Amino acid sequence: MRTLQTNLLCGFVLSLILAGCASRPQSISASYVAHEKFMQNTCSELEIIRADARTDLQKYSSMQNDKANLDAATVWFILIPASQLSGDHEADVAKFKGVIEAIETAQSIKSC
Repeated sequence: MRTLQTNLLCGFVLSLILAGCASRPQSISASYVAHEKFMQNTCSELEIIRADARTDLQKYSSMQNDKANLDAATVWFILIPASQLSGDHEADVAKFKGVIEAIETAQSIKSC
């Protein structure tokens, strides 16, 4: 009986630790961004803005991936994900994914 309680407690603690780990960029959903924000831009301007947003997404995705890797390493050593202490870039990744979707919607509407 004592072993079962110990195992349950260890499982619970482990699940709490892993729940606090930084998400991988590919598992982060896009935030909603209204495409109307981009409708006043020309097709060539939209292409430039989208390229800039993709560059920002790549930057923040890389930073988020680094946080996830650091969390994986620190959980093994100190049982606390480092992103719990320093934060991560999940909101930035979601924002730029949403911006790209909104720009692509505007481009589609404008037949770019």
